Amino acid sequence: MARYVLKRVLQLVPVLVVIICVNFLIIHLAPGDPVSYLTGDTPVSQEFLDELRAQYGLDQPLWRQLLTYLGRVARGDLGYSFVSRDQVAAIIWSRLPATLLLLGSQFVLSVIIGIALGVLAAARRAGSVDHAVSVISLVGFAVPAFWLGQMMILIFALWLDLLPAQGMRSLRFDLTGWPAVVDLLRHLALPTLTLTLFNLALVARVTRANMVEVMRMEFVTFARSKGVPERAVLLHHGLRNAILPVITVIGLNVRTLIAGAVLTETVFAWPGIGRLTYEAIFARDYPVLMGILIVIGLVVVLANVAVDIAYAMLDPRVRLR
Repeated sequence: MARYVLKRVLQLVPVLVVIICVNFLIIHLAPGDPVSYLTGDTPVSQEFLDELRAQYGLDQPLWRQLLTYLGRVARGDLGYSFVSRDQVAAIIWSRLPATLLLLGSQFVLSVIIGIALGVLAAARRAGSVDHAVSVISLVGFAVPAFWLGQMMILIFALWLDLLPAQGMRSLRFDLTGWPAVVDLLRHLALPTLTLTLFNLALVARVTRANMVEVMRMEFVTFARSKGVPERAVLLHHGLRNAILPVITVIGLNVRTLIAGAVLTETVFAWPGIGRLTYEAIFARDYPVLMGILIVIGLVVVLANVAVDIAYAMLDPRVRLR
């Protein structure tokens, strides 16, 4: 197992190089540049614009800029933000805890609730519970995250006035201790609920489909004929054999999870990586945007490695070589 994990980690290097090259070319070939954003509508001379581009290295050929950037990344330097005037690594690190809190909360909830709904729907197949879970899953899968977030704000923040609409904490009060924790949880509720509804739909549908297939197999019928309790049949015989495709979906869903976080953090003004991505795109802040894409690519690749390891741990028939 350790040898396999080490091999997969070493494979991250060429994958990250490809991610950097592709994203670097796409970003730099897009219209606009940071100099145009920094100067705005201010009347400046062409000489001043050329001097700024030379200062930031934007006057170099694209291939030379790419090689320079690859050299910096190899040394652990993600660059310097044109707009924030700070190190990219420091900017991303300052926003990372907020994103981890949001994504971690909704990831746990969406996986637990999604699997539970899938098992419940399979246990009561063709019944009212099954139809209700199917409707919830279909709506959650079809509704865009940004629209769902706006509806959450409209209902819970404006109409019912139960939860705050935006931000991570109340700025009007200097809270400490448990009041600060409660305030954080209240601000966390709406974006977490939005992402949870958005991501649990696929988990629930895949869990139900695989549970229905597994529950029709002969070993399940044999277990029931021996008098095994139905709960044990569902969880021990059914879910245990149906969980592998669900784990695959959860691992692949990390990309969708991050994309949904960008939209959700923008709607709820959550000060995380997603909001930072939105700001960097409109500011044409190339170094910050590239740093974010590197972090996202690393997370997605590591999630795939974690899925492979989980396969071997849950199913003894799978051997990692």
